[in-house]
Amino acid sequence: MSTPQVQKENTVKKFIAPILALILLLIMVAWLAGSFNKKVSPGFEAQSSALINATSYVVKSSKEAIFEGVAASITAKQTTIISSRLLARIDKINVRAGDIVKKGDVLITLENKDLSSKVIEAKEQVNAMLARHTEAQQNYQRASELFNKKIASQFDLDKSKADYQSIKAELTAAQQNLAQAQTTLSYATLRAPINGKIVDRFAEPGNTAQAGGKLLSLYNPLSLRVEAQVREQLALTLSQGQSITVDLPTIKQKVVGLVEEIVPAANTGSRSFLIKVSLPYQESLLPGMYARLLIPAGHAQKLYVPKDSVSQVGQLDFVHVLVNGQSQKRFVRLGEINEQGFVAIISGLVIGDIVTTSN
Repeated sequence: MSTPQVQKENTVKKFIAPILALILLLIMVAWLAGSFNKKVSPGFEAQSSALINATSYVVKSSKEAIFEGVAASITAKQTTIISSRLLARIDKINVRAGDIVKKGDVLITLENKDLSSKVIEAKEQVNAMLARHTEAQQNYQRASELFNKKIASQFDLDKSKADYQSIKAELTAAQQNLAQAQTTLSYATLRAPINGKIVDRFAEPGNTAQAGGKLLSLYNPLSLRVEAQVREQLALTLSQGQSITVDLPTIKQKVVGLVEEIVPAANTGSRSFLIKVSLPYQESLLPGMYARLLIPAGHAQKLYVPKDSVSQVGQLDFVHVLVNGQSQKRFVRLGEINEQGFVAIISGLVIGDIVTTSN
Protein backbone atom coordinates (compact mmCIF):
# COMPACT_ATOMS: atom_id res chain seq x y z
CA MET A 1 0.00 0.00 0.00
CA SER A 2 1.28 3.38 -0.97
CA THR A 3 2.20 5.87 1.69
CA PRO A 4 -0.44 8.52 0.69
CA GLN A 5 -3.22 5.96 1.11
CA VAL A 6 -2.02 4.99 4.59
CA GLN A 7 -1.93 8.61 5.61
CA LYS A 8 -5.49 9.10 4.34
CA GLU A 9 -6.79 6.15 6.40
CA ASN A 10 -5.06 7.44 9.51
CA THR A 11 -6.64 10.86 9.02
CA VAL A 12 -10.13 9.31 8.71
CA LYS A 13 -9.65 7.29 11.87
CA LYS A 14 -8.48 10.40 13.70
CA PHE A 15 -11.79 12.19 12.98
CA ILE A 16 -14.15 9.22 13.39
CA ALA A 17 -13.24 8.45 17.07
CA PRO A 18 -14.21 11.92 18.46
CA ILE A 19 -17.41 11.95 16.41
CA LEU A 20 -18.48 8.58 17.81
CA ALA A 21 -17.73 9.72 21.36
CA LEU A 22 -19.81 12.89 20.86
CA ILE A 23 -22.75 10.91 19.48
CA LEU A 24 -22.62 8.53 22.46
CA LEU A 25 -22.57 11.47 24.88
CA LEU A 26 -25.61 13.06 23.21
CA ILE A 27 -27.53 9.79 23.43
CA MET A 28 -26.80 9.51 27.18
CA VAL A 29 -27.90 13.10 27.84
CA ALA A 30 -31.14 12.52 25.93
CA TRP A 31 -31.80 9.34 27.92
CA LEU A 32 -31.24 11.09 31.23
CA ALA A 33 -33.57 13.90 30.13
CA GLY A 34 -36.36 11.37 29.58
CA SER A 35 -36.48 11.64 25.79
CA PHE A 36 -37.08 7.89 25.48
CA ASN A 37 -39.87 7.80 28.15
CA LYS A 38 -43.60 7.98 27.46
CA LYS A 39 -44.87 11.56 27.56
CA VAL A 40 -47.89 12.71 29.60
CA SER A 41 -49.97 15.45 28.10
CA PRO A 42 -50.31 18.68 30.15
CA GLY A 43 -53.29 18.98 32.42
CA PHE A 44 -54.47 18.82 36.04
CA GLU A 45 -54.46 15.57 37.91
CA ALA A 46 -57.46 14.71 40.00
CA GLN A 47 -56.65 15.47 43.64
CA SER A 48 -57.92 12.24 45.08
CA SER A 49 -60.81 9.87 44.95
CA ALA A 50 -63.41 9.22 47.53
CA LEU A 51 -62.18 7.17 50.47
CA ILE A 52 -63.47 3.63 50.72
CA ASN A 53 -64.57 2.32 54.11
CA ALA A 54 -64.12 5.72 55.80
CA THR A 55 -65.99 7.34 58.68
CA SER A 56 -66.55 11.07 58.83
CA TYR A 57 -66.58 13.63 61.62
CA VAL A 58 -68.00 17.14 61.33
CA VAL A 59 -65.72 19.70 62.97
CA LYS A 60 -67.53 21.62 65.72
CA SER A 61 -66.41 24.27 68.18
CA SER A 62 -66.67 24.17 71.96
CA LYS A 63 -66.26 26.97 74.48
CA GLU A 64 -63.62 26.06 77.03
CA ALA A 65 -61.75 27.79 79.81
CA ILE A 66 -58.18 28.74 79.00
CA PHE A 67 -55.36 28.87 81.52
CA GLU A 68 -52.14 30.82 81.53
CA GLY A 69 -49.12 28.93 82.82
CA VAL A 70 -46.85 30.88 85.18
CA ALA A 71 -43.43 29.55 86.18
CA ALA A 72 -43.13 29.00 89.93
CA SER A 73 -40.92 27.39 92.56
CA ILE A 74 -41.73 25.11 95.46
CA THR A 75 -40.74 26.54 98.84
CA ALA A 76 -41.27 25.57 102.48
CA LYS A 77 -43.35 27.79 104.70
CA GLN A 78 -41.67 26.42 107.80
CA THR A 79 -37.90 26.39 107.41
CA THR A 80 -35.18 27.15 109.91
CA ILE A 81 -31.43 27.35 110.32
CA ILE A 82 -29.88 25.69 113.37
CA SER A 83 -27.04 27.76 114.83
CA SER A 84 -25.17 27.96 118.12
CA ARG A 85 -25.35 30.73 120.70
CA LEU A 86 -21.98 29.71 122.07
CA LEU A 87 -18.40 29.59 120.88
CA ALA A 88 -17.62 25.95 121.59
CA ARG A 89 -16.26 22.79 120.02
CA ILE A 90 -18.83 20.42 118.46
CA ASP A 91 -18.87 17.16 120.37
CA LYS A 92 -21.51 15.21 118.41
CA ILE A 93 -23.94 15.63 115.47
CA ASN A 94 -26.76 13.10 115.44
CA VAL A 95 -28.32 13.76 112.00
CA ARG A 96 -27.43 14.04 108.34
CA ALA A 97 -29.15 15.49 105.27
CA GLY A 98 -32.45 13.74 104.57
CA ASP A 99 -33.09 12.56 108.14
CA ILE A 100 -36.57 13.03 109.60
CA VAL A 101 -36.64 14.66 113.05
CA LYS A 102 -39.32 15.49 115.59
CA LYS A 103 -39.62 18.63 117.66
CA GLY A 104 -37.32 18.36 120.69
CA ASP A 105 -34.93 15.75 119.23
CA VAL A 106 -31.27 16.35 120.09
CA LEU A 107 -29.47 17.39 116.90
CA ILE A 108 -26.05 18.64 118.08
CA THR A 109 -24.14 18.43 121.35
CA LEU A 110 -21.39 20.95 122.14
CA GLU A 111 -18.53 20.52 124.58
CA ASN A 112 -19.94 21.61 127.98
CA LYS A 113 -17.51 20.65 130.75
CA ASP A 114 -16.82 24.25 131.78
CA LEU A 115 -20.53 25.08 131.63
CA SER A 116 -21.38 22.08 133.83
CA SER A 117 -18.76 23.24 136.33
CA LYS A 118 -20.35 26.67 136.48
CA VAL A 119 -23.75 25.10 137.15
CA ILE A 120 -22.33 23.03 140.02
CA GLU A 121 -20.62 26.12 141.44
CA ALA A 122 -23.85 28.12 141.22
CA LYS A 123 -25.76 25.34 142.98
CA GLU A 124 -23.27 25.33 145.87
CA GLN A 125 -23.60 29.09 146.20
CA VAL A 126 -27.37 28.72 146.39
CA ASN A 127 -27.03 26.02 149.08
CA ALA A 128 -24.71 28.26 151.10
CA MET A 129 -27.08 31.19 150.80
CA LEU A 130 -30.01 29.00 151.82
CA ALA A 131 -28.18 28.12 155.05
CA ARG A 132 -27.40 31.78 155.76
CA HIS A 133 -30.96 32.71 154.85
CA THR A 134 -32.36 30.18 157.34
CA GLU A 135 -30.05 31.49 160.05
CA ALA A 136 -30.91 35.15 159.35
CA GLN A 137 -34.62 34.35 159.31
CA GLN A 138 -34.39 32.65 162.68
CA ASN A 139 -32.40 35.55 164.15
CA TYR A 140 -34.99 38.02 162.91
CA GLN A 141 -37.85 35.98 164.40
CA ARG A 142 -35.97 35.71 167.71
CA ALA A 143 -35.28 39.43 167.78
CA SER A 144 -38.96 40.14 167.10
CA GLU A 145 -40.02 37.96 170.03
CA LEU A 146 -37.51 39.61 172.37
CA PHE A 147 -38.60 43.06 171.21
CA ASN A 148 -42.24 42.21 171.93
CA LYS A 149 -41.21 41.10 175.46
CA LYS A 150 -39.34 44.40 175.95
CA ILE A 151 -36.07 42.53 176.24
CA ALA A 152 -34.42 43.57 172.92
CA SER A 153 -34.10 47.14 171.73
CA GLN A 154 -35.40 48.63 168.51
CA PHE A 155 -31.83 48.77 167.23
CA ASP A 156 -31.37 45.01 167.64
CA LEU A 157 -34.66 44.38 165.83
CA ASP A 158 -33.77 46.68 162.95
CA LYS A 159 -30.29 45.17 162.59
CA SER A 160 -31.58 41.57 162.46
CA LYS A 161 -34.25 42.60 159.95
CA ALA A 162 -31.67 44.30 157.71
CA ASP A 163 -29.40 41.25 157.90
CA TYR A 164 -32.31 39.00 156.97
CA GLN A 165 -33.34 41.15 153.98
CA SER A 166 -29.73 41.39 152.80
CA ILE A 167 -29.27 37.62 152.97
CA LYS A 168 -32.63 37.15 151.20
CA ALA A 169 -31.50 39.42 148.33
CA GLU A 170 -28.19 37.56 148.05
CA LEU A 171 -30.12 34.25 147.92
CA THR A 172 -32.29 35.59 145.08
CA ALA A 173 -29.16 36.70 143.19
CA ALA A 174 -27.57 33.26 143.71
CA GLN A 175 -30.70 31.57 142.41
CA GLN A 176 -30.68 33.82 139.34
CA ASN A 177 -27.02 32.97 138.72
CA LEU A 178 -27.91 29.28 138.91
CA ALA A 179 -30.77 29.72 136.44
CA GLN A 180 -28.50 31.62 134.06
CA ALA A 181 -25.79 28.95 134.32
CA GLN A 182 -28.36 26.23 133.62
CA THR A 183 -29.72 28.17 130.63
CA THR A 184 -26.22 28.61 129.23
CA LEU A 185 -25.60 24.89 129.71
CA SER A 186 -28.80 24.15 127.77
CA TYR A 187 -27.37 26.09 124.80
CA ALA A 188 -24.77 23.33 124.47
CA THR A 189 -27.55 20.93 123.41
CA LEU A 190 -29.22 21.97 120.14
CA ARG A 191 -32.70 20.52 119.66
CA ALA A 192 -35.10 20.48 116.70
CA PRO A 193 -37.51 23.44 116.98
CA ILE A 194 -40.06 21.85 114.59
CA ASN A 195 -40.99 18.53 113.05
CA GLY A 196 -39.21 18.31 109.72
CA LYS A 197 -36.51 16.98 107.43
CA ILE A 198 -32.82 17.90 107.52
CA VAL A 199 -31.83 19.73 104.33
CA ASP A 200 -28.09 20.17 104.80
CA ARG A 201 -25.31 19.78 107.35
CA PHE A 202 -22.68 22.52 107.44
CA ALA A 203 -20.33 21.25 110.17
CA GLU A 204 -18.73 18.09 111.50
CA PRO A 205 -17.78 16.89 115.00
CA GLY A 206 -14.55 18.52 116.13
CA ASN A 207 -15.28 21.81 114.37
CA THR A 208 -15.67 24.96 116.42
CA ALA A 209 -19.20 26.31 116.41
CA GLN A 210 -19.24 30.08 116.02
CA ALA A 211 -22.00 32.06 117.71
CA GLY A 212 -24.65 32.63 115.04
CA GLY A 213 -22.94 30.40 112.47
CA LYS A 214 -25.26 27.97 110.70
CA LEU A 215 -24.79 24.29 111.49
CA LEU A 216 -27.92 22.62 110.08
CA SER A 217 -30.95 23.57 107.99
CA LEU A 218 -34.32 21.85 108.07
CA TYR A 219 -37.86 22.36 106.83
CA ASN A 220 -41.33 20.99 107.46
CA PRO A 221 -42.43 18.79 104.48
CA LEU A 222 -46.07 19.39 105.42
CA SER A 223 -45.72 23.13 104.81
CA LEU A 224 -44.67 23.14 101.16
CA ARG A 225 -46.19 25.77 98.90
CA VAL A 226 -45.69 27.35 95.47
CA GLU A 227 -44.50 30.91 94.98
CA ALA A 228 -44.72 32.74 91.65
CA GLN A 229 -44.51 36.24 90.24
CA VAL A 230 -47.80 36.79 88.39
CA ARG A 231 -48.33 39.73 86.02
CA GLU A 232 -50.55 42.36 87.54
CA GLN A 233 -53.54 42.01 85.19
CA LEU A 234 -53.76 38.30 85.95
CA ALA A 235 -52.93 38.62 89.66
CA LEU A 236 -55.79 41.08 90.24
CA THR A 237 -58.28 38.37 89.20
CA LEU A 238 -57.17 36.11 92.06
CA SER A 239 -58.48 36.12 95.62
CA GLN A 240 -57.32 34.56 98.85
CA GLY A 241 -58.67 31.03 99.30
CA GLN A 242 -59.25 30.52 95.57
CA SER A 243 -58.46 27.08 94.12
CA ILE A 244 -55.73 26.94 91.48
CA THR A 245 -54.38 23.98 89.52
CA VAL A 246 -50.64 23.46 89.98
CA ASP A 247 -48.72 21.52 87.34
CA LEU A 248 -45.76 19.54 88.70
CA PRO A 249 -43.79 18.42 85.62
CA THR A 250 -41.09 16.64 87.63
CA ILE A 251 -43.50 14.06 89.05
CA LYS A 252 -45.95 14.38 86.10
CA GLN A 253 -48.91 15.30 88.27
CA LYS A 254 -51.41 18.11 88.59
CA VAL A 255 -52.75 19.03 92.03
CA VAL A 256 -55.19 21.64 93.30
CA GLY A 257 -53.81 24.27 95.67
CA LEU A 258 -55.32 27.23 97.52
CA VAL A 259 -54.19 30.84 97.23
CA GLU A 260 -52.69 31.36 100.66
CA GLU A 261 -51.27 34.84 100.31
CA ILE A 262 -51.17 37.70 97.79
CA VAL A 263 -48.40 40.14 98.62
CA PRO A 264 -50.14 43.55 98.37
CA ALA A 265 -47.27 45.30 96.59
CA ALA A 266 -46.17 44.92 92.97
CA ASN A 267 -42.62 44.34 91.81
CA THR A 268 -41.82 47.62 90.08
CA GLY A 269 -39.34 45.98 87.73
CA SER A 270 -41.60 43.26 86.33
CA ARG A 271 -45.00 44.74 87.27
CA SER A 272 -45.99 41.49 88.94
CA PHE A 273 -47.33 40.34 92.30
CA LEU A 274 -45.94 37.54 94.47
CA ILE A 275 -48.59 34.81 94.81
CA LYS A 276 -48.24 32.01 97.37
CA VAL A 277 -50.30 28.83 96.89
CA SER A 278 -50.46 26.04 99.47
CA LEU A 279 -50.01 22.44 98.30
CA PRO A 280 -51.33 19.12 99.57
CA TYR A 281 -48.63 16.85 100.95
CA GLN A 282 -46.64 15.00 98.29
CA GLU A 283 -43.80 12.79 99.51
CA SER A 284 -41.79 13.26 96.31
CA LEU A 285 -41.84 17.07 96.39
CA LEU A 286 -38.78 18.99 97.56
CA PRO A 287 -38.09 22.71 98.02
CA GLY A 288 -36.66 24.38 94.92
CA MET A 289 -38.43 22.13 92.41
CA TYR A 290 -40.08 23.66 89.33
CA ALA A 291 -43.84 24.08 89.12
CA ARG A 292 -46.40 25.95 87.00
CA LEU A 293 -49.50 27.76 88.17
CA LEU A 294 -52.39 27.30 85.73
CA ILE A 295 -54.31 30.53 86.29
CA PRO A 296 -57.74 30.99 84.63
CA ALA A 297 -57.48 33.57 81.82
CA GLY A 298 -60.96 33.56 80.28
CA HIS A 299 -62.61 31.33 77.65
CA ALA A 300 -61.91 30.48 74.01
CA GLN A 301 -63.53 28.55 71.16
CA LYS A 302 -61.62 25.35 70.37
CA LEU A 303 -61.91 22.86 67.51
CA TYR A 304 -61.37 19.15 68.10
CA VAL A 305 -61.01 16.15 65.79
CA PRO A 306 -60.49 12.46 66.61
CA LYS A 307 -56.86 11.66 67.25
CA ASP A 308 -57.06 8.73 64.80
CA SER A 309 -57.91 11.08 61.95
CA VAL A 310 -54.53 12.81 62.12
CA SER A 311 -51.64 11.47 60.03
CA GLN A 312 -48.03 12.54 59.82
CA VAL A 313 -45.52 13.16 57.07
CA GLY A 314 -42.17 13.72 58.71
CA GLN A 315 -42.80 16.51 61.21
CA LEU A 316 -45.99 17.72 59.48
CA ASP A 317 -49.51 16.76 60.57
CA PHE A 318 -52.43 16.50 58.17
CA VAL A 319 -56.00 15.26 57.99
CA HIS A 320 -58.26 14.11 55.16
CA VAL A 321 -61.06 16.60 54.53
CA LEU A 322 -64.06 15.62 52.43
CA VAL A 323 -64.72 18.26 49.73
CA ASN A 324 -67.40 17.63 47.06
CA GLY A 325 -67.25 13.93 47.70
CA GLN A 326 -63.47 13.84 47.27
CA SER A 327 -60.83 13.51 50.01
CA GLN A 328 -58.18 16.22 50.23
CA LYS A 329 -55.13 16.45 52.42
CA ARG A 330 -55.14 19.44 54.76
CA PHE A 331 -52.10 20.32 56.88
CA VAL A 332 -52.97 21.35 60.43
CA ARG A 333 -51.36 22.59 63.65
CA LEU A 334 -52.23 20.51 66.68
CA GLY A 335 -52.84 21.42 70.31
CA GLU A 336 -53.39 19.27 73.39
CA ILE A 337 -55.20 15.94 73.51
CA ASN A 338 -58.18 15.80 75.86
CA GLU A 339 -59.34 12.88 77.99
CA GLN A 340 -61.85 11.72 75.33
CA GLY A 341 -59.08 11.10 72.78
CA PHE A 342 -59.73 14.22 70.68
CA VAL A 343 -56.91 16.53 69.66
CA ALA A 344 -57.29 20.32 69.48
CA ILE A 345 -56.76 22.03 66.12
CA ILE A 346 -54.94 25.36 66.28
CA SER A 347 -55.11 26.10 62.56
CA GLY A 348 -55.97 24.39 59.27
CA LEU A 349 -59.66 23.63 59.80
CA VAL A 350 -62.85 25.61 60.27
CA ILE A 351 -66.24 24.83 61.73
CA GLY A 352 -68.22 22.53 59.42
CA ASP A 353 -65.29 20.80 57.76
CA ILE A 354 -65.82 17.07 57.39
CA VAL A 355 -62.80 15.04 58.48
CA THR A 356 -62.58 11.42 57.38
CA THR A 357 -60.94 8.56 59.16
CA SER A 358 -60.03 5.35 57.33
CA ASN A 359 -61.15 2.15 58.98
